Amino acid sequence: MDIDLAQWLNLALRWFHLMLGIMWIGASFYFVWLDLALRPAKEQKDREAGVSGEVWAVHGGGFYHKKKYLVAPEGMPDDLHWFKWEAYLTFISGFLLLCLMYYWQADLYLIDPERMNFTPAQATFTGLAFLLGGWFFYDELCKSAIGQNDKAFSVIWAGALIFAAYALSQLFTGRGAFIHVGAMIGTAMTANVFAVIIPNQKRVVAALLRGDKPDAKYGKIAKQRSMHNNYMTLPVLLIMISNHFPVLYAGDWNWAILAGLALSSWPFRHFFNLKDRGITAPRFLIAGMAGFILTICAASGLFAPAKPVAAMQAVSPSEVRKIVRTHCSGCHSDTPVHDSVSEAPKGVAFDTMAEIKQFAPRIIEQAVKSDTMPLGNETGMTKEERARLGDGLAALSGKRD
Repeated sequence: MDIDLAQWLNLALRWFHLMLGIMWIGASFYFVWLDLALRPAKEQKDREAGVSGEVWAVHGGGFYHKKKYLVAPEGMPDDLHWFKWEAYLTFISGFLLLCLMYYWQADLYLIDPERMNFTPAQATFTGLAFLLGGWFFYDELCKSAIGQNDKAFSVIWAGALIFAAYALSQLFTGRGAFIHVGAMIGTAMTANVFAVIIPNQKRVVAALLRGDKPDAKYGKIAKQRSMHNNYMTLPVLLIMISNHFPVLYAGDWNWAILAGLALSSWPFRHFFNLKDRGITAPRFLIAGMAGFILTICAASGLFAPAKPVAAMQAVSPSEVRKIVRTHCSGCHSDTPVHDSVSEAPKGVAFDTMAEIKQFAPRIIEQAVKSDTMPLGNETGMTKEERARLGDGLAALSGKRD
């Protein structure tokens, strides 16, 4: 029995990454909610003990009373729970998935010879350089005077990510560019936990064990990084699902589409953060929805002037079949001839005209409206061939744009 180990490993890593991501994001969002929902302590003894806030909650049939200390309790508690492995394992599984999909198979998923004719090693090195460079830039920005001004910091960091998205879109495939922007953000989020939040918490614990009063600055710095992670989560989630939607990453303006959608997520997150503090500000919800709608409209060409339809010679079914055989049937066939494909991906074969007609919408989505297929454009499919294929498939299905 043949076992496609690469596919099973892909599934295992994706599933593991998704599960761990849910755990990390869930814990992170919960603690941000908890911090924002705190109200001043009512009991005098709590205030004297350094409790800065408390909150009552009900869940699962039980009541919970939570308290937060301004810096730390007077002594070290017997049982102290840490939250770190969710973040670490999310990053490790995501990085392994990045290596499996985009570095090991760089010629298929990462390299676009029409943009930059990298070797797999060069593409891998470039991708890793963006991940490390993004973290060092972010970390130094946080430590600078700008890092103390939330608005200025947000503008500069967002601008840096947009620039990175543009640069990556000129170097890699659209899909590869998107995933590297997500990996840059994910690297910064995990490094926040590993290099800042946990070490600062350990410093506070060490001071308590020595019987000293911990410095409040460590908690303040850790909270800032935690809030940064809170706002960066939604763009990462968008990028995680983007590979299912070629309309996002195909085309010359893919970086701008990503920027528009990512920026529109900030008002949504801010609306709920304010709501957790007891402040209802619908203007942020409206701004997020408006940004999302405007980005979709712009990406769909709604604002572009209509172009005259150029006369095109009718594309015959035989020409459609020839183009499909040349550029698609190496993989999508009952008897694939591609070296890395043992059976038709997802069971989709284009051996007959009936099959081509059946899957015409998918072919148009993947090979006409975008350049997702063939992978890495290894067969050298031209823009003219894509246009004629689209026209021929539209004629077959009786639908024309």
